[in-house]
Amino acid sequence: MPVVEVYNQRREPVSKLDLDEAVFGVEVKEHLFHLLVRYQLAKRRAGTHDVKERSEVSGGGRKPWRQKGTGRARQGTIRAPQWRGGGIVHGPTPRSHAIDVPKRVRRAALRAALSRRVEDGTLWVLDRIALDEAKTRKFMEIVSAFEWDKVLVVLPDKDESVLRAARNIPGVAVLPVAGLNVYDVLRHRHLALLADAVPRIVERLGR
Repeated sequence: MPVVEVYNQRREPVSKLDLDEAVFGVEVKEHLFHLLVRYQLAKRRAGTHDVKERSEVSGGGRKPWRQKGTGRARQGTIRAPQWRGGGIVHGPTPRSHAIDVPKRVRRAALRAALSRRVEDGTLWVLDRIALDEAKTRKFMEIVSAFEWDKVLVVLPDKDESVLRAARNIPGVAVLPVAGLNVYDVLRHRHLALLADAVPRIVERLGR
């Protein structure tokens, strides 16, 4: 069972915490990371790309010339694809780019991502984050104390004061447990969990 130090926001150890091995100590399967990153980024795509087909281009209702006798190829409309200004053949139309990934696979990937941070020694547990005021410099004091460059901070619940204090710091992201995801865990070098968030994560991802 993984055991980690619990720090205060000045990086002073205050206690130790046993992490659930079923969530923070599983085998890391790299292919799950690839699958889940594809899944998350595909869901973010708007899918609103569109072109006009020949029936959607305005004009072209009249046959440009008669069918026979001109020596030219027969044409039905100047909005056919071979004409300049005509419709586009097989162009993109609005659609969803989402791919299906079973819920159990999504959970397994998140468990693997958390276990990877434990293996790397880049998972931190803080007893709490208390800010006198929701100012960037106040949160920067915590970031500087831990020497984080890119960090994802996970809170038990949404905290507007922490969100406001951290939102202008490059490389820093703050999420509640409900928003914890594989992509954000992997793209930040460090993962900082509040102690109260750990049992919520175990409840969400446990067996």
